[in-house]
Amino acid sequence: MNKKIQVLYEDKEFIVINKPSGILSVGDRFNLNAPSLLGMLRKKYDEVYTVHRLDKETSGVIVYALTKAAHKSLSEQFENRTTEKKYIAFVENHIEEAGTIDAPIAESPFIKGKMVIHKKGKPSLTEYKRIEKYGNVSLVEINLKTGRTHQIRVHFAHIGSPLFIDSLYGHRAEFYLSEIKGRKYKSGKYKVEKPLLSRLTLHAKKLTFNHPTINKVVSLKADLPKDLKALHYQFSKFYHNGSAK
Repeated sequence: MNKKIQVLYEDKEFIVINKPSGILSVGDRFNLNAPSLLGMLRKKYDEVYTVHRLDKETSGVIVYALTKAAHKSLSEQFENRTTEKKYIAFVENHIEEAGTIDAPIAESPFIKGKMVIHKKGKPSLTEYKRIEKYGNVSLVEINLKTGRTHQIRVHFAHIGSPLFIDSLYGHRAEFYLSEIKGRKYKSGKYKVEKPLLSRLTLHAKKLTFNHPTINKVVSLKADLPKDLKALHYQFSKFYHNGSAK
């Protein structure tokens, strides 16, 4: 397995990984050569089973079962909503300090791969609290009560605060440092500015569940990766030290 992939926990029953942004959780049926965590794990272990998924551009904690019994136990915990799933996200606008988004989600009848809020969709519940705010962006911690496809992205877009970077549900695909520094930004002569960030501003921070075979609660965390730390640093530096007007 790729040495850059961080293993947070491993025993005979399951393995928990800090997934980097830019890699699939499972294979792509339309691109069989696309690398995925599942594919990497299957090169090392005799049995690997998918329990849940993270979007390709989402980073953070993800668990895979290594036995059929563990897969059954963990899948049931996710299905019965006894797991705790916490995320960190940068979203647009200044949202309320805390709130709940309760809106059913269904597949879009018009755009393949996109989800929408629809009265006939699956029940979906998201809780959140605002941690910081800067400019027209808020940093929020999310408690995902259900686990629908693109749930966080759809729900926050629904309340008018899509992820800060989300080309499908939001308004931008990348962020440039010059956007906040303005004339103070210097890229260097003859150099073209590269985006500071060009992926979903979403990170799976913490996952808690019951061990499938012993009486033990497993709770694992993944720190913000370097790219999201850089975004947080720049926002904090600009908006909290008096630079912003």
